[in-house]
Amino acid sequence: MAPWQAIEEDGHQPVLLRSALRRVTSSFNLVTFLTLFVAVSFNHFGLLPEVVRGTQAMGFVDPTPIQLRAFPIVLAGKDLIGTAQTGTGKTAAFALPILTLLAKHGGFRCLVLEPTRELAAQVETAFRDYGRFTDLRVALVHGGVGYGKQREALKRGTDILVATPGRLLDLLEQRALSLQSVKILVLDEVDRMLDMGFLPDVRRIVEKISRDRQALLFSATLPPEIERLAAWVLRDPALIEIGVRRSPAETVTHAVYPVAAEQKFDLLMALLERTNYDSALIFCRTKYGADRIAHQLKQEKHAVAVLHSNRTQRERIEALEGFKSGKYEVMVATDIASRGLDIAGVSHVINYDVPEHPEDYVHRIGRTGRAQNVGDAFTLTSGQELPALQAIEHFIGRKITRLKLENFPYLYTALFEPESTASAKRGITGRRTHRGYSVGRRR
Repeated sequence: MAPWQAIEEDGHQPVLLRSALRRVTSSFNLVTFLTLFVAVSFNHFGLLPEVVRGTQAMGFVDPTPIQLRAFPIVLAGKDLIGTAQTGTGKTAAFALPILTLLAKHGGFRCLVLEPTRELAAQVETAFRDYGRFTDLRVALVHGGVGYGKQREALKRGTDILVATPGRLLDLLEQRALSLQSVKILVLDEVDRMLDMGFLPDVRRIVEKISRDRQALLFSATLPPEIERLAAWVLRDPALIEIGVRRSPAETVTHAVYPVAAEQKFDLLMALLERTNYDSALIFCRTKYGADRIAHQLKQEKHAVAVLHSNRTQRERIEALEGFKSGKYEVMVATDIASRGLDIAGVSHVINYDVPEHPEDYVHRIGRTGRAQNVGDAFTLTSGQELPALQAIEHFIGRKITRLKLENFPYLYTALFEPESTASAKRGITGRRTHRGYSVGRRR
């Protein structure tokens, strides 16, 4: 089997895509072979010189694996399904060839759909940066802000529109734009759109676009709902799958710190004090929890940003920009920040709460160790969270190392026992406290 053919973890190609893959594999040429097996630069693909210049101006030298695979397919005008771990350069994988295909300002021809306003703003900025030496225009529409400036941008004319589904449908209903001229459609982070209930809106939008189009779909996973959407939207798609979808980035070091629930914040403070970090991203399950932890960290004189869905758009932008610039050393966030957001230099991710869904663990820790950089991921785990932690370990197919912080005044928890011993002591029962859960102080 050719090395570029996608294989799922159980050894089988997705049934929906097998015939398409066979056709794509048979059409691979020498250029594609070289991109897979020979060191190449951005100049090897036929990208527009101005686009290559913009990419190099951003400091990028070598294409990433998903870019190596995607460039020839997108430039050939073919439909594509791309799955890759976060931090692999996915945005550039579609942005650079799209800028090349459009080449010059000529009207609205490309629509990029994103699930959240943060991702939409990030992708719009990427298009602007990569295309800075072209005359192509990029516009952004999303909720949380007024319509005025967005309508004005559409009236001035744009080649590429990056949008969230809800606001785009609003503008379509107001007849502020039409999708009849769209020739390239990008559906990005589709699994997140599925999670947020946006797929019906996405279908409504796609129905308004001509079938004579190129469509690119990117998703971290391909559950049945997304495969059905892909079968409807795409025509003979190529499938690019970079890495094992369940595995965390290999550049990240993982550790679990067992702790009684009532000592979690104290342990967090001790870890921050003893860890040499450039910037730390702390994940909480709830918006209330994120606000509470951020408030406590501020009281301890840490410079803290907060990011969750209850924050206004202005507050979100200020938090992201402040964290990226170094104004804030710590950001406390819910899972809104765990998908796709490209924040350079995050050296540490700390899961204050174990994520409820195993796949969210992979996305959370993907905020560090990006673009081949190294990073650390710490997970604070109380007794109540052990089932969720075990589900994560089953999902990623490996045991995560348990660590104890030296000279920290731990309360006893059964998590400190060897697993065989702990399993034999199931009769030990815990007790709820006003601050969480504990199984008592070790005597």
